[in-house]
Amino acid sequence: MLAPGAVAVLTALVLAGCSGGSSSDSSSTESGSQAASAAAASSPTAQPGSGNQLQSDYLRVIKDVLPSVVQITTASGLGSGIVYDDKGDIVTNAHVVGTATTFTVTLAGSTKPLDAALVASYPDSDLAVIKLSSTPDGLKPASFGDSTKVELGQITLAMGSPLGLSSSVTQGIVSATGRTVTEPSTQGSPGAVISNMVQTSAAINPGNSGGALVNLDSQVIGINTLAATEPQTNGAAAPGIGFAIPASTVTSIADQLIKDGKVTNSGRAALGITARTFFDQNFRPAGAVVVAVAAGGPADAAGLQVGDVITRIDDTAVDSLNSLTTALASLAPGSKVTVTYTRDGQSKTADVTLGTLETP
Repeated sequence: MLAPGAVAVLTALVLAGCSGGSSSDSSSTESGSQAASAAAASSPTAQPGSGNQLQSDYLRVIKDVLPSVVQITTASGLGSGIVYDDKGDIVTNAHVVGTATTFTVTLAGSTKPLDAALVASYPDSDLAVIKLSSTPDGLKPASFGDSTKVELGQITLAMGSPLGLSSSVTQGIVSATGRTVTEPSTQGSPGAVISNMVQTSAAINPGNSGGALVNLDSQVIGINTLAATEPQTNGAAAPGIGFAIPASTVTSIADQLIKDGKVTNSGRAALGITARTFFDQNFRPAGAVVVAVAAGGPADAAGLQVGDVITRIDDTAVDSLNSLTTALASLAPGSKVTVTYTRDGQSKTADVTLGTLETP
């Protein structure tokens, strides 16, 4: 079964910030209080000095969390990150770090650049950890929330450095949960299929990637990662449709990267095969053809063979390698699925208990 609210493929997405542009000094030193006022003012009933409770909540959350959100600069662009612990570890998107191994980090409310180095990156989940070379006094780690408690309609604040405007805050709500999103492949990012993402109406712009999506309990519920675009407008941003990697995925991957320098348990489902897109006689994509089967893996145990063309996972149609990857991303290791495939021109089915995607 697909996760609640999951979609098989969401096309027309754009990375939200691995190459955000720079701005003038006066803009990039925007204070947290200015950002707070802008966020609060966007609520029709939130007037300065009115004692409005929602405005008070905004100001409290920004004061609590914004010091934990940093700007990350590489040779090719900039993005955002979140202070993960008091040892100087910072979690961000893999597409923010790209192929870089050294970085400049600017803390909220500061203009002093700090040096940082790559700990490890896991592009399959678009997450990475970098570490400050020296830990400054007063470094404040963020608090991460429980992803299972994220609900539609929850008020959210997105914090980061859109277009180089450091310590910026936008507001919105949780628009949906359980989204499975396919990132595009771009320079410095191989693309990824990520499940259980949080959809939000809070504005996410280039430079926001790696920043914090926060609830009114001052908890990070996700890492801002993608914004949708409209293909009819040549890739212009679709207002109010952004996506964040859920906190549970962030903490699981970050803990492994910090402890082991790599991901040892991806938490992602796998068939135990290598496949590529199959094209029919009219050169149209028509499935995912198996080119290798891992000995003793789930597909092997179910009787799948090299040359089989997978056309469906349960009720989800598969017409390409990408759609197969997307279908599997919505499932958990240990799930039992029915795989429909063709062999020698005949349609067959196999019941498969999914394994765990191996990591390099």
